[in-house]
Amino acid sequence: MSGFMFNIDGGYLEGLCRGFKNNILKQVDYQQLVQCETLEDLKLHLQNTSYGNFMADETGSLTVSAIDENLRQTLLVEFRYMRNQAVGSLAMFLDYIMYSYMIDNTILLITGVLHDHPASELISKCHPLGNFEQMETISAAFSSSELYHAILIDTPLAPFVPDNLSEGNLNEQSIEITRNTMHKKYLEAFYKLCKRLGGSTANVMCEILAFEADRRAIIITINAFGTGLSKEDRAKLYPCCGRLNPDGLSALANATDYEQVKAIASFYPEYADLFDDPKSSVESTLEERFFESETLLHERSFMQQFHYGVFYSYLKLKEQEFRNIVWIAECIAQKNRTRIENYICIR
Repeated sequence: MSGFMFNIDGGYLEGLCRGFKNNILKQVDYQQLVQCETLEDLKLHLQNTSYGNFMADETGSLTVSAIDENLRQTLLVEFRYMRNQAVGSLAMFLDYIMYSYMIDNTILLITGVLHDHPASELISKCHPLGNFEQMETISAAFSSSELYHAILIDTPLAPFVPDNLSEGNLNEQSIEITRNTMHKKYLEAFYKLCKRLGGSTANVMCEILAFEADRRAIIITINAFGTGLSKEDRAKLYPCCGRLNPDGLSALANATDYEQVKAIASFYPEYADLFDDPKSSVESTLEERFFESETLLHERSFMQQFHYGVFYSYLKLKEQEFRNIVWIAECIAQKNRTRIENYICIR
């Protein structure tokens, strides 16, 4: 897509998104945040950034969860504005971004109903970007069967629902399998959409989604050890749009321990280094390094012009910024500053 044709429908919003990205916190902001002694100090400093008076409605003592919730609301306002202005293929692209959050919200609701949690409590925990109209019907659901009909039928998520899912087989393990199956189908569909859009959007987004697909396959493999999930069932959960497909995925399906996963990753330069950090535990090191690699991909997204990838990348960079702020806030609240500087600065 040429720059001229792209700008007809997408130029204004791409420029707006790039402007939002310029407001992301810099290293100097983090240096001041880690010096804060209380959550109130943290709030005051954030008010001097692009967040402004983002917690004006909060009364009483501050909590980390309240900070997290208000951070998400700032992103919701920005994203909703862009979605309301978008038309055509950009509108479809932004809808696909929201589907991932809808899936997570749906799984949270199903799990909550399974454990008899109140509907109001469940909906309050949902990510605001993943809210959709049919969620309101959760208040009338008293069983997993009713929830199945209320949430999964005739919603935007219908194409991602597993073919073998029925309202009668919802339990802890099947819900986790459903989560991973829905994300697999979602990633593969999103990848195909980006391929169809072509141009710089395809170049940028297919690389990002391939990384996300491979990360999910690796994490699923590690988390499946000791759960009784068969190799065949595990293989069905792997998204097939990453660089590991097909040989790497086949090898992962047959892996029996962490060292074998590490050996498989060593054949892929972009993943080999993720497993080589003796300083921390396996889980935290792997998660942090995946976040670091992901952040670099999204920073590079802004180096190209005339593509939709900037919208996805901005959202993911803001999520990393939220993780940074919440991490610092947790360290302050718990009066444990030994690891307060373990955040990922965004360039």
